[in-house]
Amino acid sequence: MCGRYNLTAAPESIAEHFELPRLPRFNPSYNITPAQKILCIVELDDQSLKSVNLFWGLVPSWSKDNKNSHHLINARAETIREKTSFRTAFHKRRCLIVANGFYEWQKLEHGKQAFHIHHKDNQLFAFAGLWEHWEHDAQTLYSCTIITTAATQLMQPIHERMPVIIPIDHYRDWLNKSAGEDDLFQLLDNHAYADMTTTPISGYVNNPRHDDERCLI
Repeated sequence: MCGRYNLTAAPESIAEHFELPRLPRFNPSYNITPAQKILCIVELDDQSLKSVNLFWGLVPSWSKDNKNSHHLINARAETIREKTSFRTAFHKRRCLIVANGFYEWQKLEHGKQAFHIHHKDNQLFAFAGLWEHWEHDAQTLYSCTIITTAATQLMQPIHERMPVIIPIDHYRDWLNKSAGEDDLFQLLDNHAYADMTTTPISGYVNNPRHDDERCLI
């Protein structure tokens, strides 16, 4: 799964990386948790890209309320084409979720070891995401979820699941509104992890209220 990550890059770096026409508005964080607004990239009808802040915890458009959105922080790649909560978004509402790294915990005999998973050069990357538009009784919510898949050899010692990372040369392919289902599904592989590394860190990050550089050491 993916339940915690970080984004500390400058707005200028993000705009350059994703070729955005405007600088994104967001709050950098070393410890991003579900039920927060997180920075995402979507494609507009004119095929330009836009940065948006979406609630992390997808609420399907047909949901009667948004109370259980924290249950849908992740979507399994294996079932997104069949699950009613995700299949429409997979066809019509895909996004890139911007990150510098994410955290996972390895279960040990006497507790858990935290790891920071990131690019070897600490550059930006993007999770594969889905987003939804929910309205009910004059309330409106734009929300998202991170797609996960089975762990690669790199991640298997730490956790059996991992977030899907979209390679930079496939950003446009993932966001393309006219892309076919089979082509999209092929993007949910694990090739992007060839450039990733895992770094053991202290338990400081375990506390979701901690949000500073000590989360990375």
